[in-house]
Amino acid sequence: MSDYKDKTFKVVIIGSGPAGLTAALYAARADLAPIVFEGPEPGGQLTTTTDVENFPGYPNGVTGPQMMQDLREQATRFGADCQWGMVTDVDLSSRPFKITVDEANELFAESVIIATGASAKWLGIPSEQRLRGRGVTACATCDGAFFRNEHVIVIGGGDTAMEEATFLTKFASKVTIVHRRDEFRASKVMQQRVFDSPKIEVKWDSGVEEVMGDTVVKGVKINNFKTGESEILEDVTGVFLAIGHKPNTDLFKGVLDMDETGYIQTIGKSSYTNVPGVFACGDAQDHIYRQAITAAGSGCMAAIDAERWLEDQHAAVEVR
Repeated sequence: MSDYKDKTFKVVIIGSGPAGLTAALYAARADLAPIVFEGPEPGGQLTTTTDVENFPGYPNGVTGPQMMQDLREQATRFGADCQWGMVTDVDLSSRPFKITVDEANELFAESVIIATGASAKWLGIPSEQRLRGRGVTACATCDGAFFRNEHVIVIGGGDTAMEEATFLTKFASKVTIVHRRDEFRASKVMQQRVFDSPKIEVKWDSGVEEVMGDTVVKGVKINNFKTGESEILEDVTGVFLAIGHKPNTDLFKGVLDMDETGYIQTIGKSSYTNVPGVFACGDAQDHIYRQAITAAGSGCMAAIDAERWLEDQHAAVEVR
């Protein structure tokens, strides 16, 4: 039997990436004794990132797993309880909220902080997953600087792909966009920036068949859907996926307000959701920045919002 079963917690945090663990740190320091359920990927997307050079406080860089371990240790030092387990059901219809973990263990929460993140969409080919974090990535802002004076490809045809490709021209010697159609779906302005860049080439009507290399990316094999011909780009060292992200928010559909993609909508500049006592932070509600530092910042906001909301609730009870 889990030691949290049937207990009521002031704060339950769902997710253990930068947002969730920062929320845990702040909530713990506020003596709220938060419990964190780490989910299917403890530490979040950063655990698949080899090097992080743009997070403040690490002047020499740090690996993603090490950074998340540091943040976890910092949160638990102040009393956060990080538990292996996946939240499989939530009942937000009344307070305290009922949380089900691993389909069996129930506990209750006076407040809930959702930090379930988002997952990049992948092509689904084995070589892509084998080299994930070793030249295959879904974040140009995070990893672009590692590919100075090298040839990289961007897969996609929307605004994100155009932004990623344009951004990568600051570092790469050449950027090839691989797109499955014969025209982009991106806005005209973004398309024009790509067409105007001398560093960017487009492979139309094409898809990546294989990412080559044993331990790091050493080329890609692409296929032209119209001609059926394959082509190997031997000098490619980086593969950037820009075919979208999916927020991990299915658990809250029909209960929390979301946009058409599934990102949780928060009220104003706060972390408040449409359900009082439920707060959202990190990539589960941020479809614009999607950076570790912004996720951490929003985790801080969620913890402070939850602390103040709980104080107001307790004060209201005392008045009665």
